[in-house]
Amino acid sequence: MNTYEIVKTLANGRKMTVAELERKLDLSNGSISKWAKSAPNSKYLEKVADYFDVSVDYLLGRSAKHVDFDLDKAIDESRSFDGKPISDHDREVVKKILRGYFN
Repeated sequence: MNTYEIVKTLANGRKMTVAELERKLDLSNGSISKWAKSAPNSKYLEKVADYFDVSVDYLLGRSAKHVDFDLDKAIDESRSFDGKPISDHDREVVKKILRGYFN
């Protein structure tokens, strides 16, 4: 999907047309529609990203690289500051804190 298609999808999700979005953001008529064939102006791209509460990278079709991370494995392999293994009790406490934080 190109930037125009992404913006159009977001606008449709809010039950509005791209033209209505342009008016709402005080952009010139057809300025977003031009993104179907040419690169968007960064100033306008920021306005649209802010309006939809998404990143500019999202509008450009870039996605964050997914990294598999196993929290349990990382904690189980952790060591204390002096290099000694963490106690089972401390390991469980850290897991609960981090699960609560990430959830």
